[in-house]
Amino acid sequence: MKELPVIPLERLILRPFRQEDAEQVQLLAGDKYIAETTLYIPHPYEDGMAKDWIDTHTEQFNEERSLTLAVVHKENSYLIGAITIGFNEKFDHGELAYWIGRKYKSNGYCTEAAKGIVQYGFEEMKLNRIYARHLVRNPASGKVMQKIGMKYEGLLRQHVKKWGEYEDLVCYGLLRDEYV
Repeated sequence: MKELPVIPLERLILRPFRQEDAEQVQLLAGDKYIAETTLYIPHPYEDGMAKDWIDTHTEQFNEERSLTLAVVHKENSYLIGAITIGFNEKFDHGELAYWIGRKYKSNGYCTEAAKGIVQYGFEEMKLNRIYARHLVRNPASGKVMQKIGMKYEGLLRQHVKKWGEYEDLVCYGLLRDEYV
């Protein structure tokens, strides 16, 4: 069984989630704003959901399906959010996804975390391509993708259904040979 990595960054540490993070995950991810701006986070975020979600990370990593890490402030050790690369070994590509608690927005934490996991994806996981998608109504997520060097690849019109409404997704991607 492989251990999930710890990725030290300038102001942050990307580390495996622990069960003791569950209460803070529920608090941060349970904010309706987070659910509104992401594809898969439910609202309401009920008791036990965070613990169950955390329990899946090691297995998903060992089955080579995804790497999910906690975004933690390096100096003060508080949880800021989560970052994931879901990967496909057959095609050597991964999908980047993330959320940052609302009170930690606009500090560059998401961009720093995304740069760190993208570097890990290309250098350690040997991915050839990393892509990401965001809801049209969440342009801040697209700005993170642009800041880490991802290129706009297109719009998937009414591609997903969120809370009963069809939503457009904006797609970005980065190839290993474009990564600097």
